[in-house]
Amino acid sequence: MRAELEFDSFYAATRPRLLQQLTIVTLDREQAADALQEAYVRAWQRWERLVQYDDPESWVRTVAYRRCVSHWRRLATARRAAPDVAVAESVDAVATADVVAVRQALATLSPEHRAVLVLHELCDLSVEEIASQLRVPRGTVKSRLSRGRTALAGLLTEPADPVRPTDTVGASGRPAGEPAAASPRAVVVGEGVSDAERP
Repeated sequence: MRAELEFDSFYAATRPRLLQQLTIVTLDREQAADALQEAYVRAWQRWERLVQYDDPESWVRTVAYRRCVSHWRRLATARRAAPDVAVAESVDAVATADVVAVRQALATLSPEHRAVLVLHELCDLSVEEIASQLRVPRGTVKSRLSRGRTALAGLLTEPADPVRPTDTVGASGRPAGEPAAASPRAVVVGEGVSDAERP
């Protein structure tokens, strides 16, 4: 009974966060939810041992991510076998232009680059932790982080509009009344977005 209560508490506390992270990586909430559900089933099957780990949540995230990778590989094989068959991927509707821009930019990255960015920027994992979870060398993680950030920055950088003589510029250098743009990390995490605007 105690184990069930512990697991239920763990599930309730970690599922929303992990689902958000995996949805950003996969760009498909349904796939993320399926992978996460399977990971929690496996976690419950070995809960007595898993509860002793320093970070059971990391174990669940890793299992779910690897299931997603397997799905991508099967999908790639199917696409090569039948290139004319369209496979639908979905992203939840979002309320703000910044969120849309960041998620569209993330969608252009490979799953590998997207995964390291989410694990590092959203999950606050170190290079070493990411390397361990993804089973790749540290150098590979660093390279993917660097290339992913560069690509994302290029996609999110807008050309500066020339200031018209009629514009009133505030002390910040922005036209008066114009809000500061949210950072990519804040947009991905959802900081500064009201509950009504959250996906």
